[in-house]
Amino acid sequence: MDRPPVLTISILRPSVRPMPQTKAHLRVTTHSWPGGFLAGEVRAGDYEWQFHWNFRGGKLRVQPSLGRSLIFEPLGRFLERSDYQLEPGGDYEFTLRSRL
Repeated sequence: MDRPPVLTISILRPSVRPMPQTKAHLRVTTHSWPGGFLAGEVRAGDYEWQFHWNFRGGKLRVQPSLGRSLIFEPLGRFLERSDYQLEPGGDYEFTLRSRL
């Protein structure tokens, strides 16, 4: 009895590259529990922004607009996760999943 030919399929997977990353450096300059906000600056790559985080209302402002879309979401997640641990004059770091 003849067997049908065996079909072999090879699936080539692209090489797994590490995800690009950039360290963002954050400095808190102003913090007010009664006012419900904290403010400061964040740097990543060649960019630098000023931010104002209203933690009671969950609103984040980032200036200037140049490159704001690169930092807005990761900065918001970092602030939501860490806002009660951040102190004025403190320097903090978080990682962006992109290369700036």
